[in-house]
Amino acid sequence: MWGVDHVGSFRREVAGFERAVEVWVGRDVPLVPGGSGWSVVELVVHLGTVHRQVAHIVGARSLEPPVGLGDAGVLRLPESVGRGWMARGLLDWFRDGADQLEKVFAARDPGEPVWSWAAGDLGGRNVGFWMRLQAIEAAVHRWDAECAAGTPAPVETWLAADAVSHVFEVLAPARQAWGQTPPGRGERLRITQTDGFRSWIVQVDADDVLLNQGSGCCLVELAGSVSDLMLHLWQRIPREEMGVRGDAELLDRYLPSPAPWAVGGAAGCCPDPGGVADFGRG
Repeated sequence: MWGVDHVGSFRREVAGFERAVEVWVGRDVPLVPGGSGWSVVELVVHLGTVHRQVAHIVGARSLEPPVGLGDAGVLRLPESVGRGWMARGLLDWFRDGADQLEKVFAARDPGEPVWSWAAGDLGGRNVGFWMRLQAIEAAVHRWDAECAAGTPAPVETWLAADAVSHVFEVLAPARQAWGQTPPGRGERLRITQTDGFRSWIVQVDADDVLLNQGSGCCLVELAGSVSDLMLHLWQRIPREEMGVRGDAELLDRYLPSPAPWAVGGAAGCCPDPGGVADFGRG
């Protein structure tokens, strides 16, 4: 994970998200760019809901699947939230939930066991799994919110690089296991950072996705700045804006863009905290 301070990154990205959405308080809000159909208010509700659900999961200190993630006592949404108008109370609700999750993270050891939807080797069932994912998700949605307000800033280098690794260590194997992408035939793909030194070699096997393992030639290369690579893999930046060399059909096969699981939600490919069944809706 290149030594990323996930709690610190979470704090900074949430602060950036708050700044981007605060300009809409007391005003009609726009839709989030990208064709999701979500408004900025719905983006705030989504991310605030996730924060409270993850705080509930981590705070339970249990390896059993969570219950009651949608309960009013967990979410505590303000009354009369409309999709087109940003009320001050909604932003206060968001801040309270983000602060709650940050405090939960700060009080826990990353290696402490806790339930997650990542079975087996898919990132681990521990507090660190949630710290990492929530830092990444906060960055993605901060970028969404800034897009709605104007020009978005790139994701910080170390977090973006970690997010690229996370895609191939956690998300891509999960999608394959859940039948959302086809089994591989041992093809190898290279992901290359153009504004730094990193590269990722991805091998897609019949029943697994391997990162920086095995040997052999890569059949296709996807290249871009590390922030653009992250945002592309999270369905934010289109393939046409990236550099591609080699067999582009392999990217369409294993890294489809737009992806079928990203349709209908501004989160693109955010896993629902409660489990696989709602993966991609958030």
